[in-house]
Amino acid sequence: MTDPITDLDERYSEPGAFPVSWEWARDLVRDAEIYWLSTVRPGGRPHVTPLIGVWVDDAWHFCTGPGERKAVNLDGNPAVAVTTGTNVYAEGFDIVLEGAATLVSDEALLHRLADAYVAKYGRQWRFEVTAGGFRGGGGLARVYQVAPVTGFGFGKGPFSQTRWRFGGPGAGVSAPTIGGD
Repeated sequence: MTDPITDLDERYSEPGAFPVSWEWARDLVRDAEIYWLSTVRPGGRPHVTPLIGVWVDDAWHFCTGPGERKAVNLDGNPAVAVTTGTNVYAEGFDIVLEGAATLVSDEALLHRLADAYVAKYGRQWRFEVTAGGFRGGGGLARVYQVAPVTGFGFGKGPFSQTRWRFGGPGAGVSAPTIGGD
């Protein structure tokens, strides 16, 4: 991944605010324990759910059963928004990443992702790599990758809004627009 174009949106930023580097924000995404995934239902309504995930090779990864609502939604529309941050008004930093969720089938990457889940969340999240996905306590799971196309960072002391624009895979997918666009 090349460095994204980084901009401060002064319309939503206090005087003295500055754009946050992608490296700093990426580390927040990597280290977060809980994320919120937004997908689009077949009728166009949003579906939002909390889940865990791992950051590997410049992308965020998650898994879900093939019959779960998010997987059914992704079968029809790969556009997603991934959010993480704090639930405090005047401190912390919130991040929104937009992109397309794509299935991971590369066996070497699946093994690295399985190891990343254990390293981050502990042995209760040990997955067996199967043909095209994971098998765990909940049965078979598809594994998805989200390489960000656009990201937004919301500082809350001072208030600021940083936007990161990425190129690469998924850049042509029409993802939901969030923030000052």
